[in-house]
Amino acid sequence: MRPAAPSHTPHFSFVLETPAASPEAAREHFLARLSVETDAADLKLDLERGCKGFVVVDTRSPEAYARRHIPGALNLPTRTLSAETTAALSRDEVIVVYCWSPGCNGATRAAVRLTALGFRVKELLGGIEYWVKEGFPTEGALPRGVPVFGMQGEV
Repeated sequence: MRPAAPSHTPHFSFVLETPAASPEAAREHFLARLSVETDAADLKLDLERGCKGFVVVDTRSPEAYARRHIPGALNLPTRTLSAETTAALSRDEVIVVYCWSPGCNGATRAAVRLTALGFRVKELLGGIEYWVKEGFPTEGALPRGVPVFGMQGEV
């Protein structure tokens, strides 16, 4: 049984406690987010279409990369990023970084290091977890259907 709706109108709104931004300010905010993020569907379509101008970088460990990664992704673990390890990357291309999942900040930390080195970077929202959840192809030693994260029954 569903509880009855309150008989009075509340005088306070959690949603409206902080006023919404103006349309102009909101547009600038969302454009700024899009300038540093991309999603799995857009990346997959661009890879399928052979679009140029970006490179995909898996920022996880070599072991995680060997287990499963996005086809064509380079493996540059976050903690190894330096002028020497990125010397072969072009500053004319955008680097799309990813790690495990939305609960992982390895790609964010990699983006900080890469931008400090002068690269333009976008982070893949959701990491390899959401790539796999979308059913997109992967490469690596793990057969399709085997969880990315081990025995926990996750992706």
